[in-house]
Parts: sequence; structure tokens; C-alpha cells
Amino acid sequence: MVKLRLKRCGKKQRALYRIVAIDVRSRREGRDLQKVGFYDPIKNQTYLNIPGVLYFLEKGAQPTETVFNIFKKAGVFTEFHFNQMKVN
Repeated sequence: MVKLRLKRCGKKQRALYRIVAIDVRSRREGRDLQKVGFYDPIKNQTYLNIPGVLYFLEKGAQPTETVFNIFKKAGVFTEFHFNQMKVN
């Protein structure tokens, strides 16, 4: 099973997080399948690769709670539901 979760990077006291698609059995710093964005909690800045995120959501990937909240603020789920309605 694949999850969309945060992967910590950056310096001490200056954390940045990559949003990655990763196998559930991997550790937090383990090998990821694809990088789909990043999140800077200090500047409250987010960059998302929307087509990459939608691809993994359509394949059944589950976002963690924090990543779900980031996606919700960015409006990813409105596009996801729009694409689902278009297909059906």
C-alpha cells in the first residue's frame, strides 16, 4: 500500500518537509516512489505537483492526516472529485 506522507529534510531547527509517495513499510527517511511537493512550516509555504498527487490518489494512495490537511487547504480534493465525476 502506498501513502502520501512528509519526509523531513533541512537543517536543525529549520525543518522542511517533502511530500512523497512512499510504501507503508518504509521508514520516514526511507526510499520514496516519487516526490510530489514540499511544505515549509516556518514560512507556511507549499508547492504541490498536482498531476502527481492526483495520479497517486486515483491509484488508491492514502494521505496521512497532516498531508490531508495540506491538500485540503490547497484545494486538491476539489480537483480530485471533479476528475472523478468527469470519468464517470
